[in-house]
This record gives sequence, C-alpha cells and structure tokens, in this order.
Amino acid sequence: MTAEGHIIFAIASAIFAKRAELTPVLAQADWWHLISAALLTCLLPDIDHPKSLLGQRLKWISKPIARAFGHRGFTHSLLAVAAGLWLFQVNVPGDWLMPADVLQGLTLGYLSHIVADMLTPAGVPLLWPCRWRFRLPILNSQRGNQLERALCLALVGYALIFPAGTPSFGANGWPNQLFDTLQNGVSRLISTQKVH
Repeated sequence: MTAEGHIIFAIASAIFAKRAELTPVLAQADWWHLISAALLTCLLPDIDHPKSLLGQRLKWISKPIARAFGHRGFTHSLLAVAAGLWLFQVNVPGDWLMPADVLQGLTLGYLSHIVADMLTPAGVPLLWPCRWRFRLPILNSQRGNQLERALCLALVGYALIFPAGTPSFGANGWPNQLFDTLQNGVSRLISTQKVH
C-alpha cells in the first residue's frame, strides 16, 4: 500500500474507532489528539523499507532494520506493537503525562498500517517470527493506486456516517447491526433484480 493509502486508512480507522467506541478512552477521545496521534505512527512500520517515505528520511535507522528483518518482517507484527508499548512504558518518565487518548491513537495508527497491508497479496507476518502471512488480498499494487485510494476514501465516508454511540458488541452491537444492514441491502438488490 502507498503512503497516501496508509494515511487515509489511518484517518478512517481513527474516525471509526471513536464513533464505534472501541474502548472507553477512544469513546471520549479528543478528535485532535486521536487523528494527530494516528497520523504520527501510520507510516512507522515501513521504517523497515529504505525506499519508503519514512525510510528515505531516516536511512540511518531504516537500513539496519531492513538488513536485520527485511521488509514486512518484525515491524509488521503484533510483537512489534507489544514491544513498542513496553518500551514506551519503560522509557517515559512517570511525571511526563501523555493523555490516554494520544497513546491509544498512536497504537491505532500503527495497527492501521498493519491491517491495511493485510489487504495486499503479500500480507503481513502478524505472529512474527512465525512466517505465516495473514492476508485478505483485495488490493493489488500493480494496478496502480486508484482502487486503493477509492477504497480508503470509501472507508472514511463509512466511518463518518457510522452511527456514533452504537453499542459495541453483543446482540444489538455494531457488528450485528452492520451484518443486518448488509443482509437487508443484498436482499433488496436481489428482489429488485427479480422484478426486472
């Protein structure tokens, strides 16, 4: 996925996470904190690629990471997320307070990158060092980034119209409501096709 795609996908993820109230902190998050924090880390996993937008600017970090792990290795795994959160807790002084919504926004931005890369044929090694690749290949970078841009912008649009305050999970939660909406839409489409 391109840097542009990752940025748009991170914005969509932040909007959706707040409106879907994925955590109590995200439900109460300040929009500026959340979006800004997500944007700060949405390109960070590609530090393992010296030709990426971030890798070109930080070659002194990017090249050693690329040599050690390769592209879409450790930095695209859940272990990297856990290590990053642990290092942050260990190295940030207790008297330097970061709002919880900023920390969750930083994590969300990083995770959005990993999820977006799962949409490509190469996938990501979520359980690194295990080499299994997790993928749902609906985006093919060889066809240009028009489909990628359209999908990411559609996700922003969906996140914006997502009903805020919808119960998170359970019988009446948003996953169930989303499934019901999709099922009703498909049913209407099929019944319209039969009439014509």
